Amino acid sequence: MEFKISKELITQIENLIQQNNIVDLESILHDIHFADIAEIMNDLDTSEAIYIFNLLDSEITAEILLELDEEVRETILSTLSAKEIAEELDELDTDDAADIIAELPQSKKAQVISELEDVEHAKDIVDLLRYDENTAGGIMAKELVRVNENWTVLTCVKEMRLQAENVTRVHSIYVVDDEDRLKGRLSLKDLLTTSTKTQISDIYIKKVDYVRVATKDVEVARIMQKYDLEAIPVVDELDRLVGRITIDDIIDIIKEEADKDYQLAAGISQDVEADDSILELTKARLPWLVLALFGGFISVKVLGIFEPMMESHRMLLFFTPLIAAMAGNVGVQSSAIVVQGLANNSITGSLWNRLLKELSLSLLNGSILAGILILGSHFLLGYEFIIGITVSIALLSVIVIASLIGTFIPIVLDKYGVDPALATGPFITTSNDIIGIIIYFTIAKLVLGI
Repeated sequence: MEFKISKELITQIENLIQQNNIVDLESILHDIHFADIAEIMNDLDTSEAIYIFNLLDSEITAEILLELDEEVRETILSTLSAKEIAEELDELDTDDAADIIAELPQSKKAQVISELEDVEHAKDIVDLLRYDENTAGGIMAKELVRVNENWTVLTCVKEMRLQAENVTRVHSIYVVDDEDRLKGRLSLKDLLTTSTKTQISDIYIKKVDYVRVATKDVEVARIMQKYDLEAIPVVDELDRLVGRITIDDIIDIIKEEADKDYQLAAGISQDVEADDSILELTKARLPWLVLALFGGFISVKVLGIFEPMMESHRMLLFFTPLIAAMAGNVGVQSSAIVVQGLANNSITGSLWNRLLKELSLSLLNGSILAGILILGSHFLLGYEFIIGITVSIALLSVIVIASLIGTFIPIVLDKYGVDPALATGPFITTSNDIIGIIIYFTIAKLVLGI
């Protein structure tokens, strides 16, 4: 059951810190999961968060560091010496330790690494730091269980006991040759039910999914999602086993990608959070707002071109917001579906087939909406049928064009390596608004003979 952090609990902890009541504070925190303690610390003042951090043992504070907000973690790390940070990192897996070191100032990184007691642990961390953080090499951990194909089952079990001491959770047993090249994986059931004299080469499973160190993290996430993997091995350019990636790291990547796509769709061009400074939030939001403003200028200019028409048929102006809104909504719907399909790698077939399908769908939806508009404009708003028919033809045309644009743009952006999530934001909305208004008044001019 999820632990609920209440305002009362936060207030109680703040009071205990002010009173320097260590006994009661330790009693409260003793049974709380480290992730919940981190959440509590994120809600406290910096000095109070540091107080709690210094109060707890390094076994739990190391895990807490990983869950803290970046700013809080940075502040706490700045209060620790290189030796103290090293003591925290000694408690963590190599991938988590490397992530924390990567956040440190350049001058402090070497100091912390030199203070690590476990030389092998330090070497593994240094090895991970050379990889790009957005690749398999950048998110993998060095801790894993590997066995040699030439070992017997008895030797394998003995070696596994030694290796498992450094592995928090054994997801898989990987089989390598004398050159450390990945050969396959070993079933625990086969290991337990086979004679101790049997060679591993006779029982291991040759089929194993893997990724290379240079594989992008989002591609790793897609592969693990597709094949329902809890962990996946990572190999280098020579097919040597160098690490593994576990599902907890992939969940973080999926969340980060979802957050980024959501922000792009909302017209936020940088990765920001609600607690960031006003300057950072402005820099993230302003570019797309400026684009939308210029799009508004163009819309005003277009309306000015059709001003004589609106003077003779004023009721046409009243339907302008409806046309613009429908154009934007339809475009966003279409692009959202395509972007989701691109992200899940579920879009198949040619671009023309996709556009043909979208054309059929938009014609069906547009015809239904156009019929409703004809009836509504006459019986609810009291306009002549010719006005309803004019606006309905324009609406159908706008829906078709907007849906095709919403489908076409993300696919083209993806083809040229641009994040297609851009297409679901103000870009699509603004462009479809302008195109919708042009189509609307052009059709009105033709139908009404103005």
